[in-house]
Amino acid sequence: MWVERRLLARFQVRRGPNRAGPFGLLQPLADTVKMLCKEDTVPAEADRAIFLAAPAVVAATALLVFAVVPIGRDLVVAGVRVPLVIADVNVGVLYVLALSSLGVYGVALGGWASASKYSLLGGIRGAAQMISYEISLGLSLIPVVMMARSLSLVDIVDAQARVPFLVLQPVSFGLFLVSAVAETKRIPFDLPEAENELGAGYHTEYSGMRFGLFFLGEYVNLVVLGALLAVFFLGGWRGPLLPPFVWFAVKVLAVVFAMIWTRGTLPRLRYDQLMHLGWKVLVPVGLVNVVATGAVLLAGKG
Repeated sequence: MWVERRLLARFQVRRGPNRAGPFGLLQPLADTVKMLCKEDTVPAEADRAIFLAAPAVVAATALLVFAVVPIGRDLVVAGVRVPLVIADVNVGVLYVLALSSLGVYGVALGGWASASKYSLLGGIRGAAQMISYEISLGLSLIPVVMMARSLSLVDIVDAQARVPFLVLQPVSFGLFLVSAVAETKRIPFDLPEAENELGAGYHTEYSGMRFGLFFLGEYVNLVVLGALLAVFFLGGWRGPLLPPFVWFAVKVLAVVFAMIWTRGTLPRLRYDQLMHLGWKVLVPVGLVNVVATGAVLLAGKG
């Protein structure tokens, strides 16, 4: 949060947070305290149970993705092997796609349960956007799985021991990057929060820390995007000289920086442009890329 606010301030030739702590480092803590102290209101006509649960769904699904993300090679401490991944499951890619799909429910239910037409419209737009770009996101990962011959994220990193998939699959990299940014609803794809039409989108009626949970999910998704790009296309923890987990952190932070730079540079798309890009550009390109990758792999076998 602090990095984004400072970088956006630099891009826009202003100071950014600089009062709370040295260089404004305590600004995120101040914002957290402010949200915790605000009244947690629930609209009178809202579906209370769903209204209260929706922010937790958004934050939890984002956090759970890290369970299968490897951040380095296993460490050996006092003769005991310590894995640097919580769960190396053999269907890791499916796990990631499943959790990203569940995130749609938090957005849709938060907008619907608020009993507000503005929130409902924002929730519908957000759900439609996430479902649309989920297809191209999945298509972008099929060539990666085909080349790695595994759905495990650890095996995918191992398959990039010589050449990262960014070099071998630049089309998949571009598809994944654009689709993942749309999934996280960040500029230029932040249509659920089109403030000139919808107030604040699906979280218009939220206050206090439940409002903060939506933004926690957004920032966690930003880091998840960097981690997944590093694993699928940038060789994960692999790199010369530096320790593996340092390489992983550098790659993740580079992606986060690029996403923040994009937010400070590009304007928001119109909704028809958003859907046109997803269904008429990314999906066909993804399908062609899958067929082309299969043809190349079959030709290599022959």
